[in-house]
Parts: sequence; C-alpha cells; structure tokens
Amino acid sequence: MKISREVKTAILVLSGIALFIYLFSYLKGEDLFSNTQTYYTEFDYNSLSPSSAVTIRGNKIGKIEDIIYDFETGKTRVEFSVNPKLKFSKNSKIQLYQTGLMGGNALAILDAKDGVMAQPGDFISSDIKQNLMTSLESDLPKVTNDLDGTLRSADTLVNSLNALVVDESNEGLKATISELNGTLKSFKDLSYSIQNVVKKNDEKISSILDNFDKTSKDLSELSAELKGAGLSTTIEDLNKTLVSMQSLLVSIDNGEGTIGKLLKDDKLYKNLEGASKEMELLLLDIKLHPARYRRILSKKEIPYQAPTEDQKN
Repeated sequence: MKISREVKTAILVLSGIALFIYLFSYLKGEDLFSNTQTYYTEFDYNSLSPSSAVTIRGNKIGKIEDIIYDFETGKTRVEFSVNPKLKFSKNSKIQLYQTGLMGGNALAILDAKDGVMAQPGDFISSDIKQNLMTSLESDLPKVTNDLDGTLRSADTLVNSLNALVVDESNEGLKATISELNGTLKSFKDLSYSIQNVVKKNDEKISSILDNFDKTSKDLSELSAELKGAGLSTTIEDLNKTLVSMQSLLVSIDNGEGTIGKLLKDDKLYKNLEGASKEMELLLLDIKLHPARYRRILSKKEIPYQAPTEDQKN
C-alpha cells in the first residue's frame, strides 16, 4: 500500500505536536504515562512552587500538583501526588523543609506507621522543619547583643593597651620591655661566659666523660660477676637462715626445747640454784674437814657439822 505524501506530512506533524506536548509536560514536572494518587495538605504561608519534590526518607516519590490560596481560612492549600505503590498512615505528617542553604523547599512524608492507611483525596496534617535561615532569624537579636558586648570589650582592651604603651612611668610597657631587654642581654653574656669555660676545659670535660664511661663499664662488669657468683642464691640462703633463726628464737621465747625451758622454767632455775648451793657447801666441807673424806673406807663415822658464818666467809 502506497502512502501519499500528504498522509506522511500529517503523521509527521501530529507526531511533532505529541512530542512537543510530552516535552512541555515533562519540563513542568508532569509524566503523562504515570499513574499517581493525589492527597492534600495546607500551610500558613506559601514557600513552595509547582512541581516541587515530595520525598520519603530522602527518596523522591512524587511532586506538587497545585497550590491554591484559601480565602476563607487564609491558608495555602497544597495538592500533591505520589506513586500509587506508596502506602502510609493517615496519621502521618507532611513536613515542609528546605532542600539547601540557598535552594528551594520540598515536602517530606513522615510516616506514622499506625492507624488507618491514607486513601487518595485524604487531607494530611502538615508540619514545618526549622532550617538554618529561620534559626538565624530567631537568634539574630541575641547574636547582635552578644556581638555588641564583644565589640565593646574589645574596644576597652585596645584603649587599655594604648594607655599602657603610652605610659612613660616605671610601670609602663616601655620600661618593662627595657628591663626585659637588659635581662636578655645578661643571659646572652652568661651564655658566652659558659661557652668560654667549656672551650677552656674541653679536655677536662672529655676526660671526665671518659672516666664516667669507664666507671659505668666497670660497674656493669662487676654486676655481671656478682650475678655469675650466685649472689642471688647466697642472699636467698641467708634469707632462709634468718627465717630459721627467727623460728628458733620464737620457740625459745615460748619456752620450747632445753634452752627455752632453761630460760623460762623457774623450777629448773631453782633446782640448779639449790644444787649450786649444795655443791658450794660440799666443797667448803671438804676444805674444812679433809680428814673426813680421806677416811671414806673407815667404819668410824665423823658426824657432819654445818659451817659457821665465819667459815663461809
């Protein structure tokens, strides 16, 4: 079938018109082939524009279709459409927020996730998110007052510094700087003197450092020798000996053993004292009556006579 030139021209013109309509709608933010659901909300003022984005959790799911001023309530009524796949609660909030510091505004759906699901044509309550510019506008008077106080303090500080610099008295800044300069000069002279002393005694200082190095090496070798000689073992044995001595002294103090009983038992002391006295008397009797002990085998018994006090002395 042969198509005439007129039909081809008509088809081309109609295609161009359809393409123009589609592109014009696309530039307006409308998609002729999309299926959307429309909802409504309102604000006290209008800071939106048609085709502004509608988002949920930062994702664009729709756009603003129309903005109408309600003369009865004095509010701005906003009609917006979203993807039909989106399901959200009727108790959700439509929040107006600023997309950037110098950018426009958009709407965000804050899903409440409770109650009845919203149906196309429902009215959803609104909310406004405070942005940086709004915060600055509300806090500007306070910031201005604080800045004014800061500037006054800075002006007072500058005046005080100026007066301090101009002051020619002993307490002035110039006098202080002069004294500081003199102090620094003294330190400079002192550093030169120390440097000269070091130069003059360079050999002595080197000798002292060498001796110190040698001494440190000797000490290191001595410590190694002591370690090799088993000093730690000797100290450990000495410690054990001291512990044993301490245990022995404790047992003696408690009256245990022969020495402990000798030191602690009064009865033994008294017995020893009595035996000592009897031995002393025996020796004294032998001294006074030797004949009695020379005749031990004799049947004649010589009676014992206690020594007198003069004989004892």
